[in-house]
Amino acid sequence: MKIGVIADDFTGASDIALTLAEGGMRTAQFVGIPDPKTDVEAGVVALKSRTIPVQEAIDQSLAACDWLLTQGAEQIIFKICSTFDSTDAGNIGQVAEALGTHLGAKHILTCPAFPANGRSVYMGHLFVGDVLLNESGMQDHPLTPMKDADLRRVLARQTRWHVAQLPHALVSQGPTAMAQALPAGPAMVIVDAISEADLYAIGKLAKGQKLLTGGSGIALGLPANFGADPATPPWQAISGPGVVLSGSCSRATRGQVAHYKTSAPSLEINADDVMSGKVQIDDLAEWVLDQPIPPLIYSSADPEIVAEAQANHGRETIASRIEALFANLAAALAARGVKRIVVAGGETSGAVVTGLKAQTLYIGPKLAPGVPALRHGDIALALKSGNFGAEDFFTTALRDMETTR
Repeated sequence: MKIGVIADDFTGASDIALTLAEGGMRTAQFVGIPDPKTDVEAGVVALKSRTIPVQEAIDQSLAACDWLLTQGAEQIIFKICSTFDSTDAGNIGQVAEALGTHLGAKHILTCPAFPANGRSVYMGHLFVGDVLLNESGMQDHPLTPMKDADLRRVLARQTRWHVAQLPHALVSQGPTAMAQALPAGPAMVIVDAISEADLYAIGKLAKGQKLLTGGSGIALGLPANFGADPATPPWQAISGPGVVLSGSCSRATRGQVAHYKTSAPSLEINADDVMSGKVQIDDLAEWVLDQPIPPLIYSSADPEIVAEAQANHGRETIASRIEALFANLAAALAARGVKRIVVAGGETSGAVVTGLKAQTLYIGPKLAPGVPALRHGDIALALKSGNFGAEDFFTTALRDMETTR
């Protein structure tokens, strides 16, 4: 193994796995820390550590790091969301600090930019499209509301390390200029990036660095450092019953839900019904199989409705119950022969993969920027971050799963 990745959620894991696979590296995504030795060039360990208590996130991440090192990993990436999902309590800065100390890293280059999906970093501020992060809808995220777009301030509230910045004026001059501007002492370094060319330059700067933190874009230039050439992951078509499961409340996903509902059967999961036990897994599974085309089951409510449910039942309690529902539903659907599953939302994706008891996911071709087709046995999966994908993503993902490439 050359590159080892610790991802703080499942959609982020498949996102960066696609980047490394398209860069020409033999790549596998692991659900948690696997037991056996693996023979890949890039290994991605998917954790559900984004919103758990900080010390648990640190412990899990260090364990994943040690396993990757035993596989021969020469460089570690701490993969976070391209919208820097966290709160002042964590977990990005704290986990990065623990990993950096563990690895003896001097600098931790940090960049969540992903221009293909509209994420850019300029003057240390994170933009989504043409608006600041805190105006993009992320300020209403039910678990990690992002109310500050200045990543320097966000990180400074999460770590004891010095937080520095490489502005775009330096990035545009290339890796040599950036290297000369790195701080003399240990630091987390926010690096501006507004284009893929910037990310490739950061990739050259990162050669030999022990630890990087960022979105999948930070890996664009890394395979070339290990002599890899770009490639398209192969895919053998998977047909059969399909379903869309959506737990994301992002603006993009709510738009995708609204679009898909115009042409497919849909069923909304109400938080009160979940908490009261009114929603039954067997009923949901049978309803899915009764539909003539892949239906949609969703809990992607507007922020006001989510806030009311959290006030009534507790944020962690309702999130845990809905995730358990999706996990159990995924298991029931797989047992009944569902072969194509599209999932929206990082926490929901983690729940679905857990329900399927998947250990290793094999990386297929791109379904949308940041979203690959994944194979688990004879089941095709798409694990979509809430903000990713075009309006018709659910339709195109289900269709492309049935296409050999």
